[in-house]
Amino acid sequence: MAPSAEVPSATVPVVGPATRADFDRIRELTVGVYRDEELASTQYLAELGDVEGRAGRSQLLVARLDGRVVGSVALVLDGDFGEVTAGPAEAAFRMLVVDPAARGAGVGELLVTTCLDRARAAGKASMVLSTDPRMTAAHRLYERLGFRRLPGRDWSPVPGVDLLVYALGL
Repeated sequence: MAPSAEVPSATVPVVGPATRADFDRIRELTVGVYRDEELASTQYLAELGDVEGRAGRSQLLVARLDGRVVGSVALVLDGDFGEVTAGPAEAAFRMLVVDPAARGAGVGELLVTTCLDRARAAGKASMVLSTDPRMTAAHRLYERLGFRRLPGRDWSPVPGVDLLVYALGL
């Protein structure tokens, strides 16, 4: 009888609240991806690196694969960190990032759907987000999940940076 082949266990991403112990990894991941993919100015990289500030103004979530943080997002249900929201009925998420080595494993989708579930539970009517026009893979994810473009709400946080707005009714 031939020996049975060892089959590696499938890894499934798990999303939950970030802990302070996750902050260094979130900083490394977020700044690294935005820098390496040339998606942020030096000034915005500093903001991306302010994980403590982000955690104080949002629900900071992480995705783990085999216990390792491979993604993060800041869910904004209220407060001054949701610049794209138009009122208290809207939630937003910001700074979605997935480790390039974990892309294709459903990490980004799970982070977004967790944000949607939490916003619904908080009684929000819609989720909005702003995104760089170059983030085409993210746009495909948003559209697949039912988000629609809101060109009338596109905005520019600083000269030379134009952001697209997407929304989804909850």
